[in-house]
Amino acid sequence: MSAPAGQQDPCEDLAAPARVHQGLPDQRDGKQDVGRPKSTPRSERPIVRPHRSAPVSSVERVGMSSEDSESTSPRPAQPTAPSRRTFIKSTSTVGGALVTGALVGGTASFGTALAAPAGPAESVEVTLAVNGRRHTTTIDTRTSLLDLLREKLELPGTKKGCNAGACGACTVLVDGKRMNSCLIFAVRLEGAEVTTIEGLADGDELHPLQQAFIDQDAFQCGYCTPGQIMSGIGCLREGHTRSPEEIREWMSGNICRCGCYVKIVRAVEQTADGK
Repeated sequence: MSAPAGQQDPCEDLAAPARVHQGLPDQRDGKQDVGRPKSTPRSERPIVRPHRSAPVSSVERVGMSSEDSESTSPRPAQPTAPSRRTFIKSTSTVGGALVTGALVGGTASFGTALAAPAGPAESVEVTLAVNGRRHTTTIDTRTSLLDLLREKLELPGTKKGCNAGACGACTVLVDGKRMNSCLIFAVRLEGAEVTTIEGLADGDELHPLQQAFIDQDAFQCGYCTPGQIMSGIGCLREGHTRSPEEIREWMSGNICRCGCYVKIVRAVEQTADGK
């Protein structure tokens, strides 16, 4: 439906924005109005040339070529770390060579002289009474009372257990006091009175504590028994037998690996009570 003569069609006003948006010419009043500029033809676009840097000198070109050659050339292989087996072998070989050379040359490694061999030990004469008998003998100054009894005087009843004063198997009486014979140098006992397990019995009559050990069956293998009996006699003389707890405390330095502690305490109690 067209508008009356002399009036503008309202539909044309509504269609005009659409033509402008689509880039179509506006035919109102015979004018062409372009809403969006057309794209410029490719032939009319300006040519953008890449920027060229300054010319490279010959020195720089040589440096660049050397860097390129270094980057492309294969790098030498890095040395691998030695294995544990190889390291041990090499160190053992080197250490053995050093020690051998030191021994052959007469000096130890690091330039220190080898220790001179120990000279003959000094010997002295000692006199002491053992189980009521006086003995005079020449011994090494390093000889312990335990070794003197067992090796020189042939009294093997005193046992060598730990040889460090920890088990009590070597207990003897020195001037009436119980001591670990493995810790005493015999040269210090000049004129002393020593009593061992062999000196307790009076002929065929056993000491009361020896008999109590038999009555209470206070031993099994018997290796620690001489030391236990000598230590028990020391407890009796010292008066530390008033209770089982006190006996255990003052006998704690004597070890029984068979575990006869209860019967050992009973044997000491029996002797203390005079039964």
